[in-house]
Amino acid sequence: MIAFRAVKIYFATIRWTLKMLPTIALIGRPNVGKSTLFNRLTRSRAALVADFPGLTRDRHYGHAQIGERAFLVVDTGGFEPVAKDGILWEMARQTEQAIAESDLVIFLVDAREGVTTQDSAIADRLRRSGKPALLAVNKAEGMMSERAVAEFYELALGEPYAISSAHGDRVRELMEIALDQIAFPAEEIDNEISETVIAKPIKIAIVGRPNVGKSTLINALLGEERVIAFDQPGTTRDSLYLDFDYRGQAYTLIDTAGVRRRGKVTQSVEKFSVIKTLQAIEDANVVILLLDARQDISEQDAHIASYILETGRALVVGVNKWDDLPAERREKIKREFDRKLGFLDFARHLHISALHKKGMTELMDTARSAYGAAMCKMPTPRLTRLLQQAVERQQPPRAGGGRPKLRYAHQGGSNPPVIVVHGNALAHIPDSYIRYLEHFFLDAFQLRGTPLRIQLKTGKNPYVRHKNIK
Repeated sequence: MIAFRAVKIYFATIRWTLKMLPTIALIGRPNVGKSTLFNRLTRSRAALVADFPGLTRDRHYGHAQIGERAFLVVDTGGFEPVAKDGILWEMARQTEQAIAESDLVIFLVDAREGVTTQDSAIADRLRRSGKPALLAVNKAEGMMSERAVAEFYELALGEPYAISSAHGDRVRELMEIALDQIAFPAEEIDNEISETVIAKPIKIAIVGRPNVGKSTLINALLGEERVIAFDQPGTTRDSLYLDFDYRGQAYTLIDTAGVRRRGKVTQSVEKFSVIKTLQAIEDANVVILLLDARQDISEQDAHIASYILETGRALVVGVNKWDDLPAERREKIKREFDRKLGFLDFARHLHISALHKKGMTELMDTARSAYGAAMCKMPTPRLTRLLQQAVERQQPPRAGGGRPKLRYAHQGGSNPPVIVVHGNALAHIPDSYIRYLEHFFLDAFQLRGTPLRIQLKTGKNPYVRHKNIK
C-alpha cells in the first residue's frame, strides 16, 4: 500500500506552502460571523454563509492578502470545547487542529449577544493553549466601539477590537494588528524559488449520496483526519478544496455534500449544499462517483451520474464498502450497475474500501488516466481518416431521398474531447448514429474514463441563392 503524502499547498501566481506563509485561524461559537470574515479576507464566496448556526463543520483554508503581506486564513466550525461525543466533538477536533497549526488565532464574539458561557469556555481554552490570540467583537456596525467591546474585557484576552465582517468595518486594521504580531518571512517568500516546478493541479470531485463514505475517502487519500467523517447523513455541508501531491502530480480533491432526492431537500442550507456540489462537478476535471456496495443503486445515483455525463466530466466510479461482502451481494450490485448505470460504460468502476484504505492506489491511477483521456490531442488528418473508416463500416441512414455526407473532422475542445464533423445534410443524422460515432472514436483512440462529444456542422450550399439562368 502506497502511503499518500499530504502536502498543504495553495496554488497562486507564486508557489508557496504553509511553512512559508503565516496562518491565522478564525474560531468562535456558532453563528458569530467566522465564514463571513473568511469570505471577506479571501475575497471569495468559498464558505457557505447563512443565518444558521453550525453551518461550517470542517477546516476551510484560503489565501488572503493585506497590502503586500500574504497569509493563510482558516475558517472553522462553531467551537464547543466541552463537547464529548457526536458531531460537535468532531467539529471541536477540527478547530483544535486549526489552533495547533496556526501562528495566531482570531477569536470572534457577537457584540449584540454579549459574553456567553461558551465564549468564556473558549477564552479559557485559548489561554491554556498559549497561542497568540486577538479578540474580535463582530457585528458592531452602528454601535459605538467603546460600548460594543466593554463587557468583553472580562474574557481576559487583551484589548477587544470592534469590527463588522459583513460590512468590512475596521477589518483591515484588525488584520494589520494580527500580522504585526507574527514573525513574517516576507523576504524569504519573495525570493524563494522552488527547484521542482509544480504543474497545474488536477481537480477531482468526490460526489455521491449522503453517507456513502466521501469524507472517509478524502481522509484515506490525504493520510490524515482532514475532514469530519461521521456516521450521519449531511455531515458535510460545504464543498472543500484540498490540495495534495501524489507521485509528483499536484491534485485538488473536492469533498462535497451528499446529494439527496429533491423531495427530501427541505432546508435552505441543504439546498445551497446541493448547488455547491453541482458547481464542484462543473469545476472538476475528474469526478469520482462513490456508491455504497451495501445499498442498492438508487434513482438518485442515476440522477447524479446523468448530471456528470451532461457536464462531460471524466469519471471514475468507486464502489465503496466492498470488503467482507458475501458473493451473492457482489453479484447483485454488478447486475444493478449494468441495468441502472449502463450509460456509464465509458468509465471504469473500481471496488474499494475507504475505511480500510484498500484500492486507493488504483483509484488515483485510474483518475489520472481518465484525466489524460479527457485532455487528449487528436490530429485532424487522423480524425478525418477515422471518420471515413466509420462511414465505410456503417453509413448514416437515408433521409429525404438522399444520404448525409460526412466529409472531414477536427478536434473542437477538451475535457470532454469534442470532435467537429463537417459535411452536407447532417441535420438528418439520428442520435443513434451520433452515439455510434462517439463509441467508434473512443475505441479508435483507446479513451477510457471520459465521455466524447460529436458536433455536426453542415456546409452552406454556395448556389442556394442563385436562380437558374436559361
